[in-house]
Amino acid sequence: MKIYTILGLGLLLLLLPALVVGFLVLKPVKPGLDFEQVAFTELPGWGSTQLSGAMPALRQSCERIATLPARRRLPGAAIGGTADDWSLGCTALLAASTEPALTKALTLHFSPLRVSLDDTSEGKFTGYYETLLQGSRTQSPKYSVPLYIRPPELVMVDLGTFRGDLKGRRIAGRVEGGRLIPYPDRRRIDDGHLDGRDLELLWVDSQVDAFFLHIQGSGRVKMPDGSLLRVGYAAQNGHVYSAIGRFLISEGEIARENMSMQSIRAWLKANPAKATDMLQRNASYIFFRELGDGDGPYGSAGVPLTAGHSLAVDRKHLPLHAPVWLSASHPDPASTTAPSVPFNRLMVAQDTGGAITGEIRGDVFWGFGDRAEEIAGRMANRGRYWLILPKALAAEAARTGR
Repeated sequence: MKIYTILGLGLLLLLLPALVVGFLVLKPVKPGLDFEQVAFTELPGWGSTQLSGAMPALRQSCERIATLPARRRLPGAAIGGTADDWSLGCTALLAASTEPALTKALTLHFSPLRVSLDDTSEGKFTGYYETLLQGSRTQSPKYSVPLYIRPPELVMVDLGTFRGDLKGRRIAGRVEGGRLIPYPDRRRIDDGHLDGRDLELLWVDSQVDAFFLHIQGSGRVKMPDGSLLRVGYAAQNGHVYSAIGRFLISEGEIARENMSMQSIRAWLKANPAKATDMLQRNASYIFFRELGDGDGPYGSAGVPLTAGHSLAVDRKHLPLHAPVWLSASHPDPASTTAPSVPFNRLMVAQDTGGAITGEIRGDVFWGFGDRAEEIAGRMANRGRYWLILPKALAAEAARTGR
């Protein structure tokens, strides 16, 4: 559920006077993205790329939109409009059971928008996956690393409910003396801040695997009897996500051109005396919940993710649940040296992430297993995307830029 000068918060600061630099760190809002309405035939690969693989993701989001009040705005950027704006198009998508029917529903009710920022349409696209861990419900010398449930005192605040210009920005903390103060960071939690409170969901056998579960946001834990238990994101401690790969590059531990999840794992294994300190430089900490047997990993949009077709985005710039046409590439899982494999694909914006920030930025969910891990761990590729909206919303976005 795979993060900056302080903005004046007006009335909110009267309620939250204890917020400090490093806990609430917000970028000034830049001029927004530019949107240009285009034809579907202008999308790279349109007409030669199968669309039906995205149908489960489209169905999940349309079914969720249908549960919203008609005037409720979609989560994320205001460009997404209200549930009512999507009613006709989603009805057509949900009725589509074949590839031609899906193509017809999209072209009849939706319109693509070319997305750019300062005449630049390219950005970085990475990947994430559902990781595998070894664990137990009982602590032991082998299973000694806890996965915690959400502490009851943790308060998460959506700043957009206080001020429109803070839409998509969130903080978290705990209340003390009537004030919201920062929640302990990763170092303090690792050092025992939550000990003795019976908040452990599970115990796993690897500090490094637990850390990467925090990064990915969801995973499967293989229990001693061989069964698999699924866990997913429940909450976050409010601290800004820091990518430890940046520290490893800046300190000369890993060359920039060799950076990947796999190279980070290799460095941590080769440097056990330095590993804990390096991991704790990322102050962000994730709390988990157990998922049912039939549940897939859930994204921030509140729907199960679809491997290869769910995209994590920055909700300050894009609405959740919206289809997106992605034209990018990904590493070849069969080779560590071969060029990346190009792909053009219909995606759905269904997730966010602490590291997914920026106007033209995305994180592809690759699913579960070795292939997914291999692609996601090495993916940091350039690409472009087109936002696909109901025609009336697309025309308005092209006219006003928002």
